[in-house]
Amino acid sequence: MKTIWKGAISFGLVTIPVRVYGATEAKSLRFNQLHEPDGGRIRYKRVCSVDGEEVDYSEIVKGYEYEKDHYVTLTDEELDSLPVASAKAIEIERFVEAEEIDPIYFQKAYYLVPEGTGVKAYHLLREAMADDGKVALAKVAFRDKEHLATLRLRDNVFVLETMYWPDEIRVPKFDVLDESVELRPQEIRMAKSLIDSLTDAFQPEEFRDEYRKALEELVQKKVQGEEITYTEEAEPSKVVDLMEALKASVEAAKAGKPAPERKTSSRRKKAAGE
Repeated sequence: MKTIWKGAISFGLVTIPVRVYGATEAKSLRFNQLHEPDGGRIRYKRVCSVDGEEVDYSEIVKGYEYEKDHYVTLTDEELDSLPVASAKAIEIERFVEAEEIDPIYFQKAYYLVPEGTGVKAYHLLREAMADDGKVALAKVAFRDKEHLATLRLRDNVFVLETMYWPDEIRVPKFDVLDESVELRPQEIRMAKSLIDSLTDAFQPEEFRDEYRKALEELVQKKVQGEEITYTEEAEPSKVVDLMEALKASVEAAKAGKPAPERKTSSRRKKAAGE
């Protein structure tokens, strides 16, 4: 794995040199844009808006627009010299219970691996945190941004999870949720029964990316020149009786099989020629 950042965990007066590695990777098929008439690859150029010339990466600098069409440029040296402790270290601010943090704050996970001189201190902090079950709340700056972050253990390795700042979380304001809705007690009981029927331990290995699998199979068929046939699925009809749908769902869950598909309306059947 490629090192993303080098710094240290700062824990009181203890400093633990570490390297940061990406802990996750998104897996999906990547598509290129092509020119339909001749299949040519679409390419993008970095062009200056003043002289219209293509620009090499070596000639590009960072600029902040403080007024319309007015910029101040910043060099990498200036950014690196900012008087912020978190630019060089993961500053542990305090320890908190993990359940106190709303998951909406979490952003991206990274593995922290100790450098040679910090192995003992790394093990010490790991053992101390393993005993009390808490997570460390910290601040760290990399990739041109300071992050709030948590530090926790996973399989004997520290995981740094960057977080959004409170002012980056949007307030959920949706008028439709303010509308008054009448719920019958039996509907609530049936919904809770459905939740109980579907409750089980989280086993991540049981889940698969079915869309990616189907997409890979489709691409392979296209590569081999196979004819592709399309099956248009009928759109699900609107739920008319909520209790009926809940009962059917509960029965299906208890039987260990998926809930039955909703029937299409007679109008749709007629349109489909059934």
